[in-house]
Amino acid sequence: MNSKLKDDMTDKLFEAILLLENIEECYNFFEDICTIAEIKALAQRLEVASMLRKGKTYTEISEVTGASTATISRVNRALNYGADGYKMILDRLENKKGSR
Repeated sequence: MNSKLKDDMTDKLFEAILLLENIEECYNFFEDICTIAEIKALAQRLEVASMLRKGKTYTEISEVTGASTATISRVNRALNYGADGYKMILDRLENKKGSR
């Protein structure tokens, strides 16, 4: 974890997110706290990470998501050298999908 990120306000934000109970509550909270562009950017990065794990090329990812090569590269770097947050959540999403 990045020590520059951790502080009381960020802890409170993450605690608030953990209190959300369903997708509708997520939409309501995130629409209030973020701009639509910020939400779309976060969603795009998660999709980029998913596609990178599936071995898609930068060109394929850019065509499907609209992400720039800089964004794809940044996500790729986080996948390979980050805090394993993408790996953790993508594994959980895959497990959830598989259990349906």
